Amino acid sequence: MTFPPLKISDITARVPIVQGGMGVGISLSGLASAVANQGGIGVIAGAMIGMREPDIAKNPLEANLRALRQEITRARELSSGIIGVNIMVALTTFSQMVRTAIESKVDVIFSGAGLPTDMPRHLRELCEEKKEEFKTKLVPIVSSARAATILAKKWMSHFNYLPDAFVVEGPKAGGHLGFKPEELQDPSYALEKLVPEVVEAVRPFEDKTGRAVPVIAAGGVYTGADIKKFLDLGASGVQMGTRFVATHECDADVRFKQSYISAKQDDVTIITSPVGMPGRALDNEFIASARSGHKKPFKCVFHCVSTCQQEKTPYCIAQALVNAMKGNLERGFAFCGANVFRVNEIISVRELMDSLQREFDEAVDALGKGVQNLARKAMAL
Repeated sequence: MTFPPLKISDITARVPIVQGGMGVGISLSGLASAVANQGGIGVIAGAMIGMREPDIAKNPLEANLRALRQEITRARELSSGIIGVNIMVALTTFSQMVRTAIESKVDVIFSGAGLPTDMPRHLRELCEEKKEEFKTKLVPIVSSARAATILAKKWMSHFNYLPDAFVVEGPKAGGHLGFKPEELQDPSYALEKLVPEVVEAVRPFEDKTGRAVPVIAAGGVYTGADIKKFLDLGASGVQMGTRFVATHECDADVRFKQSYISAKQDDVTIITSPVGMPGRALDNEFIASARSGHKKPFKCVFHCVSTCQQEKTPYCIAQALVNAMKGNLERGFAFCGANVFRVNEIISVRELMDSLQREFDEAVDALGKGVQNLARKAMAL
């Protein structure tokens, strides 16, 4: 059995897998295009995307916008598939990044780390200014049915625009998390519970507008069997990040990838990020030093995240993540998902997608055999 397609408005991904946008510099055009070439949705991460630009310290806004345009163009050159970008609401350059992505005609914008309440406004304004129709799909990332409802109501009320889809991200995700620390292990917030709730929350909006709003499950999705489980719970697709880090095409340094392969379950930790959110990462000496109160003096030149309080934070998270992406983990750390300890080798994106398809098929076959066995038992009674 082949994967069912993932339809977001008028675009269709042959494989219902969204590669999660991973900053800083973990998922750029290399990884995104490879995923798109295999039928999924490849996603470029917008956070500090201009880190390699020569003027990033002097002119971070223009450097990041220039790099975003370049990465979208490069991904287009490498793939004819579906390319998305992930732009965090918490970025100080959020509005400009959204407009640049739309102008660059990216297929989808995924946006979390806050509620993107005004995102449709940028789409509308660009259509009016350029006298051109832009067809970028807008997909918020939420962590609850309540957030999905609030956002859908606000977009409909202010812009007469319904989100093209929702990503619902559970507490097993990597990087910054939309939960309080005490909620991360609470079964009430498990992704298996959140997905049906969000599916139910968007149904009235679907009925009112007469169009589908697919829900994409994210956070802890690891195997093909997991994909089947969440599709059975009502999701139309899944988002996966951690699995794609340990691929040849991932844009991070091989030492970053190797940290995933070497990780044990006890290495996964929750940090208090300088941006004011909990985050899941691989514990190391850099994190231990920060927890011990050892500050790493820095001058903030990037001004990248609106919620970051420079005077209170022990380190610059942008610089720490840039260092990690380059493989300098002694001066930074790797964000990761809860299942990182299960990663044991670096493979190609194609090999990964093929293995997920096999696992999905096995789960479908196992369910079919289970149903047959139950039927036989019932007939024997």
